[in-house]
Amino acid sequence: MAVQRRRFSRPLRWSVGILAGIVLVAAGAAVIAQVARQRPRTLPTPTGSYPVGRSTRQWTDPGRLDPLAPQPGQHRVLSVWLWYPAGPVSGPTAAYAPGAWSNLQQQGFLGGPLDAISTSEYDDPPAADGRFPLVVLEPGLGLSAPQFTTVAQDLASHGFVVAGVTPTFSANVTVLDGRVVGRTAKGNPDSESADVLGPLVQIWAADARFAAARVAALPGDDRLAGHVDTSRVAYIGHSLGGASSLQACHDDPDCAGAVDLDGTPYGPVGSAGLDKPFLLLSSQDGCVAGTCAAGTGTDHEPIESAARSLLAASSGPNWRYALAGAQHFNFTDYSVYFFLPPLQHLLGQLGTINGRRALEITDAVVLAFLDHVVRSGPAPDTLEARYSELRSFP
Repeated sequence: MAVQRRRFSRPLRWSVGILAGIVLVAAGAAVIAQVARQRPRTLPTPTGSYPVGRSTRQWTDPGRLDPLAPQPGQHRVLSVWLWYPAGPVSGPTAAYAPGAWSNLQQQGFLGGPLDAISTSEYDDPPAADGRFPLVVLEPGLGLSAPQFTTVAQDLASHGFVVAGVTPTFSANVTVLDGRVVGRTAKGNPDSESADVLGPLVQIWAADARFAAARVAALPGDDRLAGHVDTSRVAYIGHSLGGASSLQACHDDPDCAGAVDLDGTPYGPVGSAGLDKPFLLLSSQDGCVAGTCAAGTGTDHEPIESAARSLLAASSGPNWRYALAGAQHFNFTDYSVYFFLPPLQHLLGQLGTINGRRALEITDAVVLAFLDHVVRSGPAPDTLEARYSELRSFP
């Protein structure tokens, strides 16, 4: 019996030691994470010369019943955030997610508190003198307009008015009348089928066009009245919002161009094509730009096929880039405020690229395209010479 006790005591000690080590590592990681999640974080500073103002609106579309609402017969109601070039500003900058928007804290432990995020924008200051072109921005499925603050405030600092539309019943969090409105099964389906998401793209495209029309018709007492040039509107979006931006540009005769940030081109525009300028900015696999990188996998073939269909049917000029090291959520503010990027990389949400660098390049690409199509600036042909992480497609 003594021999047997000696025989099993060493493995037992090893097991206890390994378990104790795991507990200590986990406890240490928890302490590090708790400290990290409380660390203040600042979104990238806008690169333009204008201070940035931010305001919110809630608009009801009297011409549309909402097919995504849980109860039939409701008109479509949208929350729209407006970022714009401001005049002189003072005081504290605006909260990232004020009031009930703080419920955007859905990524929980991995994201840290949203009130630790600092912005470079101000609540409702007067607009700067002049008239500024309009850009309508749509988020990805499940996301909300505030989660694209980085790209929105950078464009505003360069003299654009950005209308960020949160798609009601598709976003995880929308705030209407001060209350949180969640998603519905119709608005945020589990399926990734083109037959399911194509009709949703058309609803979102109508949202974007409605927002543009409402900005064009702002009443005289609105602080932005007379400061927005809606004669040529540009649409940008991420993921399903990118597809919707392409569709909105297709449907809007006043569209100057569209930007799709890593979004599969679902909807009628995918087969009808676009006769307006557009830009496709893909994550590192390149599939959304129409050419998957080697070794990407067959599960991405439908994305590449949809992009190629769009390109084949389009007559408008287009620019296509892939951002090396970027994954799908590197085009959102998640790129900055996830405080454990290595873990997010393992989960496939963020890539290996530095998060701030990813947003810096995204902002520059979007700005170069919009300056070209709206303000007749240089074509965005040589961006890869400025940013080695960019890969262009002929």
